[in-house]
Amino acid sequence: METIFLIAILVMSVIIHEISHGYVAYMLGDPTAKLAGRLTLNPVSHIDPLGSIIVPTLMAMSGTGVIFGWAKPVPYNPYNLKNQRWGTALVGAAGAASNLLVAIIFGLIIRFGDLIGIAGPFIEISVMIVLINILLAVFNLIPIPPLDGSKVLFSLLPYRFNYIQEFLERYWIFLIFFVIFFAWRIIMPIISLLFSFITGMSPLF
Repeated sequence: METIFLIAILVMSVIIHEISHGYVAYMLGDPTAKLAGRLTLNPVSHIDPLGSIIVPTLMAMSGTGVIFGWAKPVPYNPYNLKNQRWGTALVGAAGAASNLLVAIIFGLIIRFGDLIGIAGPFIEISVMIVLINILLAVFNLIPIPPLDGSKVLFSLLPYRFNYIQEFLERYWIFLIFFVIFFAWRIIMPIISLLFSFITGMSPLF
C-alpha cells in the first residue's frame, strides 16, 4: 500500500512540475503547451509509461528508500517567449519552484497539524509529499542537460563561457549517470536539511 501511495504522490508531483513549465511559458507568450492540451491535471495527458510507472515501481520495490520518476515533458517554443533574455530560465525554474511550493504547503501542515487537529495518517502522507517534492526540486535544479537547472545556467552564462554549455550538452549522459550513482552522497544531505527546515522535523539522513 505504501508503494502505491509513493507512486501516486510522485506522479502528481511530476505532473505539477511539468504543468508549471507550460503555464509560465504561456504567461510569457508561448501557447505551445496549451495548444497541445498539456495545461491540465489529467494524468492521462502527462504519464510516461517508463518514467511514471515502471521506474518508480522498481525503485520503490528495491528497498533503497529512493524513488524517482518523470512525466512526459511539456512542449514549449523558446522563440515565442516575450522575454528572450530570461524567459528560458524562468520556464526552466518554474518546475522546481512549483515542487518547493507544494513542499512548503504540506510542510506547514506537518508543523501545525496537531494544533488544527489533522489526523496522524495524513501527516504521514504529508511527510512523503514533502520529501518527494524536495527531491524533485533539488534533482531538477542540477545544471546538467536535460534537467531544468541547465536552462537556468545557460541563460546566466556570459557568451564567453559558451564552451561550458557545449561540454555539458556533449557529455550530459555520462554526467547524469555520475549524479545518479555517485553524487547522491552530496544531494541527500541537502534534501534532508531542506526537509528539516520546511517541516521542523529532524533531518532524515
